[in-house]
Amino acid sequence: MVAAMHSNPAFRATTRDSNIDFARSRGFGMLAVSHEERVLVSHIPFVLNDAGTSVEGHLAKNNPIVAMLHRSRPATLVISGSDSYVSPDWYDSPGNVPTWNYIAVHLRGVLTLGDSEALPQHLDRLSHHFETQIPGKPPWTPAQLEPSALQRMARAIVAITLDVEGVEGTWKLSQNKDPGARHHAAAEISRHSLGQETGVLAQSMDSVD
Repeated sequence: MVAAMHSNPAFRATTRDSNIDFARSRGFGMLAVSHEERVLVSHIPFVLNDAGTSVEGHLAKNNPIVAMLHRSRPATLVISGSDSYVSPDWYDSPGNVPTWNYIAVHLRGVLTLGDSEALPQHLDRLSHHFETQIPGKPPWTPAQLEPSALQRMARAIVAITLDVEGVEGTWKLSQNKDPGARHHAAAEISRHSLGQETGVLAQSMDSVD
């Protein structure tokens, strides 16, 4: 196993489908692969198939992970979401300690080199995934490049595939606190912004059942 998640079951109740939907919507993560006594890491955009069983991505040919893929390797793709520091005072109740709330999903599986013939289709799908989320303009496509320029750039990268065997999600949203304390902390998180996408995190905390 390349990476393991927080073990508190209070933060691990999210369904597989919700974790997959989150990973798909983000489309960007940290790929970690064990190699001898170290872990190689690359940050990659990706496309996740409808079933949540296969991740398409690409790496530069000179990336050290590529040199390892003469055979398949266990790997983990880490997708991070919103996060924030949480001060004990923000719960407006005694007996708390500082902590950090966050959302993250791990996709564990087997990493292999992808089909080089399918690389153009992968690049089409990847750009389509993000371009169609931009309002007010027609989506850019690789077809807008000169074919020779596209071929030259494509020669510098290789396709990779992660066959997903395990999905783990941690949604640490103060579920272990009473609702009043959690909502009070969410309001302070939104106000102070000691993290990333703190407003989104606060909304998620407020929506916990």
